[in-house]
Amino acid sequence: MTVQLQEQDLGDGAAQTGGTPGRGGAPTPWSRIAALALGVVSLLFVIATAFAWPATNAGPRDVPVAVVAPPAVTEQIGAALAEGAGEGAFDLRPVADRAAAEQAIAGREVYGALVLGPGGGEMLTASAASPAVAQVLGQLAANVPPQVGGPLAVTDTVPLPEDDPRGAGLASAVLPLVIAGILSGAASGLAVSGRGRQLSALALLSGAAGLVLGAVSQLWLGGLAGSYWANSGVLALGVAAVGALALGLVRLIGYAGVGVTAVLMVLLGSTLSGVQSAPEMLPSGWGTLGQLLPPGATGTALRSVAWFDGAGSGPALLVLGSWVVLGLLLLLVPGRSGGNRG
Repeated sequence: MTVQLQEQDLGDGAAQTGGTPGRGGAPTPWSRIAALALGVVSLLFVIATAFAWPATNAGPRDVPVAVVAPPAVTEQIGAALAEGAGEGAFDLRPVADRAAAEQAIAGREVYGALVLGPGGGEMLTASAASPAVAQVLGQLAANVPPQVGGPLAVTDTVPLPEDDPRGAGLASAVLPLVIAGILSGAASGLAVSGRGRQLSALALLSGAAGLVLGAVSQLWLGGLAGSYWANSGVLALGVAAVGALALGLVRLIGYAGVGVTAVLMVLLGSTLSGVQSAPEMLPSGWGTLGQLLPPGATGTALRSVAWFDGAGSGPALLVLGSWVVLGLLLLLVPGRSGGNRG
């Protein structure tokens, strides 16, 4: 009799609390199932859009290009480019001469330069700045009309390494960098106690990850130029920027912080980084957003440090530093009690 009463009490409790599906509890309400389906479909829509839309709508948008030519010729070229590549595809910037054009390319002010003169014309490119943009400029050089000096010879002033002429080494480093950052932040937040030790663990893991990623991309695959130590430092800062956010969110909201970081950095950061092409090749506005996230900022800073002596890396490094600071601020917010987040 006592056993029957206990079983009846347990059954009533399960019914009151909603029960466990498939174990005699109350069925899940259809409204909850509909909400779950709507949430999953909405998430899939966002994921599919984030991955497919930038790729299918890639094209030049306000790509800065220097021009060495008389003003009248520059206007003709601008009109021809607008007709062939679309209005607003290129931002033509007049410069004095070829030396000034090369300086603008080396300073990462422009992606290339049209040099026109009485003896013919030349297109200066920099495949290290963006293989995709260099390819577009090369196609334009072949289509410049003869009346303004075309077709143009193409000179790659800052080429990619011979071992990686398409820049795949740099592009393929973005996702491993994001994963390393998430793992470093999660491990520091979940397996280490005390803020000071969590920060020390994150710094150690980020530095080690930067050295490993640099060794693979540069020493093994030959995908980077310049100083191995400088490149590894940029990669380590990128890992730390992602990891600091993960660490701060883990302390603030627990395990869910890992998921939030992954969605933000993988779904948005990686797809909008512009590393495989250029920020100016992404749909309007999305390239700018990508440069405000660690993956895009790391790619830009790494290009600048590896091939352009750090020129143009300031804004990207500032973005990475800001994400690190944000993670530190989140770490100072009183988080969930218990566990290793004390």
